[in-house]
Amino acid sequence: MLDGETDLEMSAHCASIAEAIEILRKKPVDLVLLDHDLGSERGYEFIHLARRNGFEGRILMVTAGMSDAESVQVLGLGVCGIFFKHSSPALLVEAIRKVMAGETWLDQNSIQALVEAASKHPEDQGYRKPFTERENQVLRGVLEGLSNKEIGTSIGVSESSVKAALQQLFQKTGVRTRSQLVRIVLEEQGGLWK
Repeated sequence: MLDGETDLEMSAHCASIAEAIEILRKKPVDLVLLDHDLGSERGYEFIHLARRNGFEGRILMVTAGMSDAESVQVLGLGVCGIFFKHSSPALLVEAIRKVMAGETWLDQNSIQALVEAASKHPEDQGYRKPFTERENQVLRGVLEGLSNKEIGTSIGVSESSVKAALQQLFQKTGVRTRSQLVRIVLEEQGGLWK
C-alpha cells in the first residue's frame, strides 16, 4: 500500500526486534512503523534497544489494541503516535505524514487514556491540583489537535472559556504553550510506567 505513495519509501520489513535493530545499524530510517504485539516480543522492547543503539527517528506504534496502561507506557517511551489497525489505509498514510511533520498521532482511545490518567492521582504526577471536568475536556481537545474555537464548539462553551481553561492547565502543569502541555502530559503519564 505504501509503495504507491510517491513521498514515502519502504526501507525494510522485519520479522523480529533483532532484525530491525540490525537494519537500523546499516541504513538511516526516518520512521519505524512498530507493531505492539510481535508474537513472543513486545514493541516497547524494540524502543529501548533502538534508542540504546542511537536511533533518533520517529516511531509510530501500530496495534490491534492496547490497554490504557500500555498506551501511556509507550507514549512515555517516546512513541510519536498510536495507530489502530482497524482504521483505513488512507488514515495510516495521514498518520505517517503527520508524525513525520513533527506532530503526534493519537487514536481516540489513546487520548481518553491520557486524559483519564492525567486526572487521577494528580499529586503523584507532579500536578499541583487535580484537573476539573472542563479542564479535562479542553485537554482532550488539545490532544486531538483542535483549535480553541473547535474545542469550544465541541464542548458547548465560548472560545474565551476554552482560553481560561487552558490558562488553568498551563498554571497547574507549569507550562506556557499548548505543545509544552501535550509534551508534559505525555512525559508525566509515561513516567508512571517506566
